[in-house]
Amino acid sequence: MELQHLPEVRICFVGDSFVNGTGDQECLGWTGRVCANANKKGYDITHYNLGIRRDTSTDIAKRWLQEVSLRLPKEYDGRVVFSFGLNDITLENGKTRVDLADSIKNAHEILSEAQKLYPVLMIGPAPYAGQKDSHIRQRNTDLTQHLALICKKLDVPYLGVFTILEKSNIWIDEARANDGAHPRAGGYTEFAQIVENWDAWLNWFPLT
Repeated sequence: MELQHLPEVRICFVGDSFVNGTGDQECLGWTGRVCANANKKGYDITHYNLGIRRDTSTDIAKRWLQEVSLRLPKEYDGRVVFSFGLNDITLENGKTRVDLADSIKNAHEILSEAQKLYPVLMIGPAPYAGQKDSHIRQRNTDLTQHLALICKKLDVPYLGVFTILEKSNIWIDEARANDGAHPRAGGYTEFAQIVENWDAWLNWFPLT
């Protein structure tokens, strides 16, 4: 009997605490869940979570290439998913941690370089459930729109999760009950389902 050869794929997920899955008691986050489900569809996924808490686009711009290239040798089917932005727009000492113009510049540089080397997907920032900063929603909306335009220009598939998760009682309620920003397992499960229903993800992992 001939053994089935499973398509082997290595994926780096690069971003912040939402990529890391901070707050998830099951330590899977959305990245672990989408990869586990891709495995169930018949793929052989090597999953690298490169999410770092509090990382901004400036931090990611400095580190992503070295971290990814170490994990994705050219002889393998290596892919990269980026997701960042919320830390850029949070206030620190009375101003945003990264100016919008720099966020746009960072994202463009990261994605334009990455797409020369690997298949790339980009997922926008998740909503912030805390109530301390009443203007963060508008800044998130602005950044999300700019990221979408950058990805359209570069022809990088982009998924905006902000408006979807903002309407999710599970995401918002879990985050508010936790630390004001990060949900528990239920919120990350919802995030994972959004990604799995995305055309670009389905193009990567159709039913085998």
